[in-house]
Amino acid sequence: MPYIPRAIEPLLIRKFQTYKSVAVTGARQVGKTRMTKELFPEVRRINLKNPNLLTAANADPQGFMQSFERPLFIDEVQECPRLLSSVKDILDEVSDYGNYLFSGSQKWSLMEGLSDSLSGLVGIIELAGLSLREINRIHFNERFLPNESYIKDREKELKRYGDIWKTIHRGFYPELYEHPEKDWEDFYQDYAKTYIERDVYKITKVRDYQTFYKFMVSVAARTGQTLDYTSIASDIGVSVDTVKSWIGILQKTDVVFLLQPYCNSHLNRAIKSPKIYFRDTGLACFLTAWLTPETLRNGAMAGHMFETFVVNEIIKSFINVGKDYSKYVFYYRGKDKVKRKRVDASGTVHEETEESEIDLIIEEDGVLYPVEIKKGTNPTASDADAFVLLDKDLSKRRGTGAIVCMGEHKIKLRDNLYSLPIDYI
Repeated sequence: MPYIPRAIEPLLIRKFQTYKSVAVTGARQVGKTRMTKELFPEVRRINLKNPNLLTAANADPQGFMQSFERPLFIDEVQECPRLLSSVKDILDEVSDYGNYLFSGSQKWSLMEGLSDSLSGLVGIIELAGLSLREINRIHFNERFLPNESYIKDREKELKRYGDIWKTIHRGFYPELYEHPEKDWEDFYQDYAKTYIERDVYKITKVRDYQTFYKFMVSVAARTGQTLDYTSIASDIGVSVDTVKSWIGILQKTDVVFLLQPYCNSHLNRAIKSPKIYFRDTGLACFLTAWLTPETLRNGAMAGHMFETFVVNEIIKSFINVGKDYSKYVFYYRGKDKVKRKRVDASGTVHEETEESEIDLIIEEDGVLYPVEIKKGTNPTASDADAFVLLDKDLSKRRGTGAIVCMGEHKIKLRDNLYSLPIDYI
């Protein structure tokens, strides 16, 4: 089967050369095991899903580890937490790098064990789903930042992405691209079932499959929107506390992420609630029953799904260079009023007032880069009117802004504002 090279590979190789051990984390089915096999074919591999190996590891962790030469890849290491104490004893006694690679399908258990036992001895790599760049074999690998330098560098390797709605609908799990004949609905049906029965049950011992599935559907229907626990609780008939707990599970297992609001003393009218995004648009489409790219493109969720897709691609660009996106990427929504001009079909201009919102704010080196996301093809400068609110933050400088859209060409709308096709992500 064809392997799609991953943008984070150079970082993984570098960490394996500079850390005593490395762990590859990420959601179920994002390609952790396949990537490590491709990069380190000479490294011996053991999988603790093997009942015989697991029994031996639990019976005598120290003796088990001494049975294998280093370097060694241990998959599903979270199945035997006791093993990590023996690994620590070994790593404390050696000075060379690249002794162990760890991975596991249950990220929260893996990370808990690593932080308890191997703090300071393990480098962490987070693997996200496939990015558009990876799917299209684009080698450019810098985090998205809509300034002149990034745009100039990105233009050296631009490529039209084709039918983007087909990609949004299919999702970003490697198996769907390495096996294009695989049925989309069958894949996501099996994924959801396995996820709830194994991952969710492992954390909470929840036995009500149908209620948790209904919860996932309710959350998927709200992707790209401000998180409202009460609304979800009312939707599925459980308590707000249960919803908060279950949202935490979706976060721990990388099914969703919360985009935090940008707040400071100068923007005191900001709404403090985070926005929630599914990490994979294909899974969100499956759960909300958008069964074809065509119905999705023309449906009621098109705007939120397009925003979910763009935000995820930007987030991946940070993950793939080893940056913690949560320290750089935010959104803003406030009670400040912004005036917008709208032209109707007859050419009449209407002036409207609405609450202010900036889809993304990327903060780096004291500069704020605002980003608006529009699924249309012809954005105007007025779509970015809310960007001026960032000038209230006297401690930061507002940098170049961008409207990411479905247009075909880069257009300079103002001195500090570009309309950028999604090719530039």
